[in-house]
Amino acid sequence: MSTNVRATGEASTEARMVWDFPLRAAHWLLVLTVAGAWATHYAGTRWFTWHRWLGYATLILVVFRITWGFIGTRHARFSSFVPGPAGLVAYFRGQPPGAAPGHNPLGALSVLAMLAALLFQAATGLFANDEIASAGPFYGWIAPGTSNRITSLHEANSNLVLGLVVLHLCAIAWYVRVAGRPLVRAMLTGKKPASEVAPADAIAGSRTLLALAVVATLALALGLAVRAAPDSVIAFY
Repeated sequence: MSTNVRATGEASTEARMVWDFPLRAAHWLLVLTVAGAWATHYAGTRWFTWHRWLGYATLILVVFRITWGFIGTRHARFSSFVPGPAGLVAYFRGQPPGAAPGHNPLGALSVLAMLAALLFQAATGLFANDEIASAGPFYGWIAPGTSNRITSLHEANSNLVLGLVVLHLCAIAWYVRVAGRPLVRAMLTGKKPASEVAPADAIAGSRTLLALAVVATLALALGLAVRAAPDSVIAFY
């Protein structure tokens, strides 16, 4: 009897790897860069340099995550969790999806929405200006009026990003408090309970070297583009 109880207890605490280290690192770094960019935007012009660097970091991380969605480990790939139209319709009709260690269809949509909003935010920031003394590195490549219109989109989209972040936090709180699923722990450790992950669905490694090569390439490309851009001198008239 005691042997069976001990075996059952060990099985219940077993966990299997689902999220690779590069994906988890990108996720938590995005938390820091987005929060930092939001804070430095409202902290005043003296913090603009920090705002700009945090924007660069956010852009690199988002493009990395999109790239990792095609070449990353199994559950990081979009093909493993983004539903087709039929699967999405079935989900919203209340039909339970097949067992999936990664995101459910609604979670997949939230991931895509967040990545799209953050990509747009970081990209428009490259051309935006504060109409005082600071501008993005690519301001000199476009007309001042165009930059002003992009700045308006940049500011409006920041509200969308904030709304998506709030929805994301509410969803996590519901899953943790109501559904009893330790999503935060899974994103920290990369592991989910064995009851949710079949042995064949667990990943064996993280492909960290490949991820570092992708990030380094993206950082180099952005650095070269910023260096090649003309000086950003704001024109008031």
